[in-house]
Amino acid sequence: QVQLVESGGGLVQAGGSLRLSCAASGRTFSRYAMGWFRQAPGKEREFVAAMSWSGGNTDYADSVKGRFTISRDNAKNTVYLQMNSLKPEDTAAYYCAASQVVLITTIVRRADEYDYWGQGTQVTVSS
Repeated sequence: QVQLVESGGGLVQAGGSLRLSCAASGRTFSRYAMGWFRQAPGKEREFVAAMSWSGGNTDYADSVKGRFTISRDNAKNTVYLQMNSLKPEDTAAYYCAASQVVLITTIVRRADEYDYWGQGTQVTVSS
């Protein structure tokens, strides 16, 4: 099965930026839709962003739209989450996930539809 490893988390001041990376190994990204989720203490895991295998279709949670950007580099087997204008409410453990899909344009938003998950990387935004 595919292995996903996140990196790039850390401490940042409000208004700052971070770029998270999700490196895949074991199998290629062929026909895998990708997504990012986050989970803060006392809250359930929530959808953040998703991208189709083709890379042409993306979707974002309303809370991050306009601030976060998901992208992928299939040649490097890596998915990214660029996070700008960070707020304290963005503090959470961030997870990347992969879901095998039929159509290259499919976007997956539900956590229970993802097949593979990374171990998570912590993002803490101070005020």
